[in-house]
Amino acid sequence: MKVYNSLTRTKENLVTENNTVKMYSCGPTVYYFPHIGNMRAYIFMDLLRKTLKYCGFKIEGVINITDVGHLVSDANEGEDKMELAAKREKKDPKQIAEFYTECFFKDCKKLNIELPEHVAKATDNINEMIEFIKVLEQKGFTYIIDDGVYFDIQKFPAYGALSGADLSKVGVNRIDENPQKHHPFDFVLWKFVPKEHIMKWNSPWGEGCPGWHIECSAMGRKYLGNSIDIHTGGIDHKPIHHENEIAQNDAYEGRQVVKNWMHTEFLQVDGGKMSKSLGNLYTLDQLNEKGFSPLDFRYMNLLTHYRKSLNFTFDSLESSKQALNTLRQLISLHKNGTNDISNEIIENYKNEFTQAISDDLNIPLAVGILWKMLKTEKKSKEVYKLALDFDRVFSLNLDEEIQQIIPEEIINIANERKKARDEKNWEKSDKLRNLILEKGFLIKDTKEGFEIVKK
Repeated sequence: MKVYNSLTRTKENLVTENNTVKMYSCGPTVYYFPHIGNMRAYIFMDLLRKTLKYCGFKIEGVINITDVGHLVSDANEGEDKMELAAKREKKDPKQIAEFYTECFFKDCKKLNIELPEHVAKATDNINEMIEFIKVLEQKGFTYIIDDGVYFDIQKFPAYGALSGADLSKVGVNRIDENPQKHHPFDFVLWKFVPKEHIMKWNSPWGEGCPGWHIECSAMGRKYLGNSIDIHTGGIDHKPIHHENEIAQNDAYEGRQVVKNWMHTEFLQVDGGKMSKSLGNLYTLDQLNEKGFSPLDFRYMNLLTHYRKSLNFTFDSLESSKQALNTLRQLISLHKNGTNDISNEIIENYKNEFTQAISDDLNIPLAVGILWKMLKTEKKSKEVYKLALDFDRVFSLNLDEEIQQIIPEEIINIANERKKARDEKNWEKSDKLRNLILEKGFLIKDTKEGFEIVKK
């Protein structure tokens, strides 16, 4: 199996010990509802895990839950996310964390995302983080200033290998919030906090809370040891968070800890960035309110390679919904098929599929192979069985009951009829109802608008 390593910028053969992949995945900061941009990274994590299993690997996996307050930016600036949420909702941070952690788990279940073997909460591992920092301190990689304990990147010559940052130029034009820092990109390991700060712990350096980056290094080492095969995360983690993890890990061990870094690209909305200010941070529940299932969204993700940005539009989601329904229709035809297909043809399809997913998760190609196989004129139970075998990776519930698809023409007539009703044009409304009836559908008026079903 080949994977693209962000560190070396090449595809590499995945080499493991005892056929077991030790895999760490950066998880959510649980201070608000997860949106579909967040969930793309976990769909990628899930596809990778299921591909590895399909190809015969065992997995020892970890995902972290950041329930410790850390600052708004990756560079440890701004206000504390958990504290902001606590003030916003008039709850304590523990209540905030528990509620939004459960929201994340529910969304994972809706998307058929399999959680890793270990789900590690930051608040359960504060002592491990302190012990990790103590070792870095003993090895001479830290210094203390007024607001915390910092990692000195100039003591780690390999800093910048992942992001390609030029340390001689980085930060030159940046107005840093703390002139005591030795270098603008030095990052906090332990942050001193004021007495009124809610989330704080005792440490050898004083009362405070851990920096964001240290939790992944400490928990990765706790659950996976001193060698990790794959570390996943969103592309936004690459320039700072993961760069800092590498510095911490490798400074601690004196050698490279993570072999392969894998990053998924951003999800855009209507060709632009997702943001609260634009009102396009959609959640799965909001998609559901518009008539789309979580698996419609999952299927949409399968059509774009994880290393390419995915542009979300409701038109493309509608296309994905209809395509997924068509897949299920085709599969149902094969389920009841009576034709024989040679073992050689079936094996060829399986080999094509395995080669696609083994080549750095070429899931879009694998989906194309499924379509090609299902469109064969001979309807066969062997094709049906192989489609469900492929679904071990896709996780689309391909054997699920077929959803009803309402033609766009009917929806347009129904919208026209609603407009007529709003204008109290009852004659036109009745004519359009009869037209919908003639075309084989029934329309029912509701408080929200209307419902259409086949006769």
